[in-house]
This record gives sequence, C-alpha cells and structure tokens, in this order.
Amino acid sequence: EISGRVPPGPCVVAANHESLLDPPLLALAARQPLHFLAKAELWRYPPGAWLMDALGGIPIRRDRRDLVSVARGVELLRAGESVAIFPQGTVQGGAWTRGAARLALATGAPLVPVRIVGSARALSKGRIAFPRIRVVVGEPIPVDPSPPTVAAARELTRLLRERVEAL
Repeated sequence: EISGRVPPGPCVVAANHESLLDPPLLALAARQPLHFLAKAELWRYPPGAWLMDALGGIPIRRDRRDLVSVARGVELLRAGESVAIFPQGTVQGGAWTRGAARLALATGAPLVPVRIVGSARALSKGRIAFPRIRVVVGEPIPVDPSPPTVAAARELTRLLRERVEAL
C-alpha cells in the first residue's frame, strides 16, 4: 500500500531502512526516477551493480567523506532531479547520518520524509514472507539554502527523523 507520492521536481527523499526491499519500494512511491545514494559495496557484484544502476544509484564510500558522490547529488538536485537516501545507512538500524540534511541545505531542495512499514517482515536475514507493506510519504519539509554546517545538518536530521517516525 502506498500512501502519498513523492512530489515532482528536485527534492531529497529520506526514508527509514528495514530491508533490502526498501529501494524498489521507495521507487514505487515516486512518479519520477529517484537517484539513490547508496553504499559503494553494492556495486561489487554484478546483480547489485545492475540493480543500483537501474535504480539511478550513486555509489558513496561510507568509510570517509565522499565529496565526489555528494557533489553528484547536489548536481542532480540543481538539475531538477530527485535524490533518495536512507539516513540510517544500514538495514540493521544504524544511527541517522546527516547526508540528506546536508544535500537539502546545500541546494534548498525540500526534504521528503518517508516511512516504510513491514518490509523487514517480507525480506530479512533468513526470512522471506508476504506481509502487508506500507510506504507512507509525508509532507515535504521546506529548507532554505544555507551552509551545511554540522549544527544545521544535525538539527535538520533530528527534525527529519521525528517526521519519519511520526508517519
């Protein structure tokens, strides 16, 4: 079930991350292509590389600041495209990173909070099932372009997380 849609035009789509199913599920909530910022390790094997390329993926190295990939995300947003990111960074529920907020601050693109519910019950380590899955798209968070300082990105990430968890 999909509730709401990702708005057209440049935006940073940010969702929680429960399962490997999340990228294609998130893509279903948008009428336009989404360019996913995703860990570079997904490009190591041909099936993962094929899937990420098909989903408009942008490989990002998580072990250090990957300024080239971030610059590509900014470039796409300024060209009117939509960029998707999972701020948790991993399906194991990691700490929320500031990447989505930094992209939004650098470009003034709105942040679109999305909550994916039930994907972990469908596909996770050692589990394949067919539960009901919901993708809930929230109201965009307007963002004024400003320097993406650590403090500003941290505060915007906190707000984003609250909005995603409230959906």
